[in-house]
Amino acid sequence: MKGNKYLSRKIHSLVGVVPLGMFLVVHAITNFQAYERGAEGFNKGVGFINGLPLIMLLEVFGIYLPLIFHAVYGLYLAYRSNSNTGNYNYGRNWAFTMQRVTGVLTFMFVIWHVYQTRLQVYLGNVTHEGLGSTMNYISSNPVYFVLYLIGVLAAVYHFSNGLWAFMVSWGITVGPRAQRVSAVVCMGVFVIMSALFIFALVAFRGDEFKEAAAMALAWKNIG
Repeated sequence: MKGNKYLSRKIHSLVGVVPLGMFLVVHAITNFQAYERGAEGFNKGVGFINGLPLIMLLEVFGIYLPLIFHAVYGLYLAYRSNSNTGNYNYGRNWAFTMQRVTGVLTFMFVIWHVYQTRLQVYLGNVTHEGLGSTMNYISSNPVYFVLYLIGVLAAVYHFSNGLWAFMVSWGITVGPRAQRVSAVVCMGVFVIMSALFIFALVAFRGDEFKEAAAMALAWKNIG
C-alpha cells in the first residue's frame, strides 16, 4: 500500500470519528431535548450551540470541510471496494458492505437535511428558534418521516460501525477478544443513539411544536 493512500485512509477514519462522530453525538443529544424537555428545551439547546464563540469557523473547519473530505473520499472507497458477501457470508463482510451502503445514504441524507434546516437559516428563511417548527413540518409528513428515519439510522450505523473499524485500524483493539468486546460496545452505541433520534422525531410531531409552527406561519403571513 502506498504511503499517501495509507495516510488518506487513516485521516478518513479519524475524521469520521473526530469531529464528525462527536458532532453526531451532540446532535442526537440536542434533538433529544425535544422529547425530554419540549420545544423550550430544544430551543435552549440550539441556542447554546449557536451562541458558542466563533461558531461559523467551528462549523466550517469542524464540520463542513471534514464532512466534504470524508464524504468524497468515502464515495471513492465505496466505488473501488468489492463486496464479499456473495462468497463469504460472515458478519464482518456484511458490516463492510453495509458501511459502504449507509455511507452513500448518509451523504444524500445530510445534503437534504442541511438544505432543509441550516441553509434556510443562512438564507434568512428560518430563525434558529424556528427550527423546531421546521422539524415539525418535516416529521409530520409521513413520507419525510420515513425518509428521515432511514437517514438517521443509516448515519448512526455508519458512525457506530466506523467507530469499530477506527479502533481496529488505529491499533486500539488489536486482539480478537478486544474486537468482539468493541463490537458489542459499538452496537450499544448504535441502539442508544438511534433511540435518541427516533424519540426526537416523534416529539417533533407533538402538539407543542405544531402550535409553534402555526404561530410562525401566522407571523410570516402578517409580515
